[in-house]
Amino acid sequence: MSSKNLTLKDFEVRHLGKNLYPSPMPSQCFCDRYERLLYHSSFDEIQQRVANKLDPLSFEVAGPHQNIFFNPSTIACGIVTCGGLCPGTNDVIRAIVMSLHHHYGVRSIYGFRYGYEGLVRRYGHTPIKLTTELVSRIGESGGTILGSSRGHQDPAEMVSTLSELGIGILFTIGGDGTLKGAAKISEEISRQGKTISVIGIPKTIDNDISYLQTTFGFETAVSEARRSTYAAHTEALGARNGIGLVKLMGRDSGFIAAYTAMADCQVNYCLIPEAPFTLPGLLADLEMRIRQRGHAVIVVAEGAGQELMTTSDQVDASGNRKLGDIGLFLKEKINAHFSEIGVEMTLKYIDPSYTIRSQPANPHDATFCLSLGHNAAHAGMAGRTDMVVGFWNHQFVHVPISLATSSRKKIDPTGRLWSSVISSTGQPAKL
Repeated sequence: MSSKNLTLKDFEVRHLGKNLYPSPMPSQCFCDRYERLLYHSSFDEIQQRVANKLDPLSFEVAGPHQNIFFNPSTIACGIVTCGGLCPGTNDVIRAIVMSLHHHYGVRSIYGFRYGYEGLVRRYGHTPIKLTTELVSRIGESGGTILGSSRGHQDPAEMVSTLSELGIGILFTIGGDGTLKGAAKISEEISRQGKTISVIGIPKTIDNDISYLQTTFGFETAVSEARRSTYAAHTEALGARNGIGLVKLMGRDSGFIAAYTAMADCQVNYCLIPEAPFTLPGLLADLEMRIRQRGHAVIVVAEGAGQELMTTSDQVDASGNRKLGDIGLFLKEKINAHFSEIGVEMTLKYIDPSYTIRSQPANPHDATFCLSLGHNAAHAGMAGRTDMVVGFWNHQFVHVPISLATSSRKKIDPTGRLWSSVISSTGQPAKL
């Protein structure tokens, strides 16, 4: 992520106004409104900006404030979840509800059904009244109790619903498309001159949102993916010239595949969208390995190798280009190659995507989700808007939606992470 053209203004979070109400939270370590966390952690990068007479880039630190913007006794809040399933979504919902109720005394919290559709009256999705009793144990289940959907809706219709219900804060839980939708809702709110906060909680199992160190569900996904690579390795060892092929999530960014490969040292090839490979290169190296070692494990991210296939220009409801199935493509090509050279081989193909994303969060992710939800509630009650609760340099921060959605976070094929993957798998740097 290049920061050369960024200024401190790009990191500024919008406020709805002055915080005039004392927080009902018990006395604790409140946030100083001017407390900030440096974006750069490298001394050389900071020194370079100072030398060029540029302010060091920094995020506003997240946390509770001593004075808040909204009156807790009169405000109503709403929560919506969009996009694909992701471990930890229910944990975030629970954390937001619990914080609003116990920390601030908010009594009216609505859950909107089936994504942004739930904010459009004509779909007929009646909002759920979220209580502490209803959400108390939802973290034990995967998915989202609110349901989800993809696709764009009219911001004016959604703002109309928020106004009718007296919503003061809308919490949107979702990925890049959801956050861009939240930005449009925030823009429409401003156009109409209304006072409604929009707070985003980044949900992407691929960990591909920029200016965020990590997102919830990612660690659970890697942990579950490792079960599949273990099975693939066991299958490969159990057959003469056995090959285990595992396809994992990762449309544009191969973080799950990369971290899974490093977590399981039995993975011999990791294929990601950021590091193009050729079919002849892969097949030649795979053939050599099978002749020498008699088995192999391949992990491929779903977005890898798209240029090798004939794909359509169709898009899904979120506007994303529909991908070709790289897993089935490689399965077919590998089988054909070994058949042509007369080498008997057994290939086992595993696609655990839906199993992984439907899991409940592991303990680390559940803890992370708790803090995300609490900090989202704090940000909303303090009058922040058009922002995302992020995690940077091991601290929770506020990130403008425009910054978080400005580009897609990807693995640098010349960077240390990919170098570590190559060192772990032993695959050639170029295939």
